[in-house]
Amino acid sequence: MKSDLSNKPRRNFFERFSTNVAKEAGGTAAFSMALLLVLVWGATGPLFHYSETWQLFINTTTTIITFLMVFLIQKAQNKDSLAIQLKLNELVAAHEMASNRLVNVEGMSEEELKIIQKYYSHLNEFAKQEESLQQSHSIDEAHQNHTIKVEMDKDLKAIQKSKKTPKPDTSK
Repeated sequence: MKSDLSNKPRRNFFERFSTNVAKEAGGTAAFSMALLLVLVWGATGPLFHYSETWQLFINTTTTIITFLMVFLIQKAQNKDSLAIQLKLNELVAAHEMASNRLVNVEGMSEEELKIIQKYYSHLNEFAKQEESLQQSHSIDEAHQNHTIKVEMDKDLKAIQKSKKTPKPDTSK
């Protein structure tokens, strides 16, 4: 039995249309057509005596095209963004040393993302202390090392405090 994922997915008309339009809109042909439209419009200015109708034509045309393109390009971009997120999730999930906290990171709040960014900043500082460029550390490892350091610091402070405190004289 074949998996549903192995079959070529059926895309609806709007999805195919938006993907194709987004690809073509960034191409030479689309730019050339837009440039040609502007040049023809500019050249016809004297013919129409630069009237309000002549100006309204280009304003209306460009506004309508821009308005529709925003939605078409956003649809294609949403799909591409989702595909990239899924690929990255697969890489994170497949790598045994990666932190699985990052799977579905796009669903986190901005505050949660800033916390993870802070962990990576700490990880960067931790990596800078290494002699080898090939040395790698995970978030969990950095957190574990930090926890160990905090516990050691507490123990050292407790020892130092006990040395400073005068001990009762029990020799009497």
